[in-house]
Amino acid sequence: MGLLVANLVYLRMKKSVVLDEMRELKLKDIAFITTSESTRKQELESTSIYRVTKKDKNLVVIDSFLIIEHLTHLYKDVEIQLVGENQTIIRVVKEKKATSPFIVACVWLLLFIGTAMTIMNFHYDVSMQPVQQKLHYLLTGEENEFPLWIQIPYSLGLGLGTLLFFNHWFSKRFNEEPSPLEVEIFNYQQDLDNYLNYNENKINGRKPSR
Repeated sequence: MGLLVANLVYLRMKKSVVLDEMRELKLKDIAFITTSESTRKQELESTSIYRVTKKDKNLVVIDSFLIIEHLTHLYKDVEIQLVGENQTIIRVVKEKKATSPFIVACVWLLLFIGTAMTIMNFHYDVSMQPVQQKLHYLLTGEENEFPLWIQIPYSLGLGLGTLLFFNHWFSKRFNEEPSPLEVEIFNYQQDLDNYLNYNENKINGRKPSR
């Protein structure tokens, strides 16, 4: 009796997948696979893995262990080698309506006032105006309550520095380097994904087999 030679398949889970509707998921939707047999690869990619339903709400985490368990049950001659991520986060995001211009204007005005107050309070705390008055006196030998030739370039430089710091002018990026805000958002998303991978992972709620 000959030995069954296992077909080696490399599987890499996608970190996250965004769906616009609840539907059945194939293996190719949530993972990348590669194998030496092209026909077997197509067969594996079209394998049904999970159906997203209303009980999942808008979020579900699929663990690679469940995928490997499912595939090895269906295909006895397949050996799965996992590469990279251990879970895939599925998010169902329905198409949103366009935001009202009135709401955009209100949010913009709120942020503008908040930012202006923050800058003014900071300058008041560090006594910026007396410092500029002193600088004007040192350079010209005259006292001036409002040294505009210092204050105006300083204000323009403050706005320009903010643009360079965030590396954006509306949708235009100055260079390929991410801004500090983008890095913070990325770190927040990483922490959120780690939380979801642990708390929303169905395999963590499994009872040990006897």
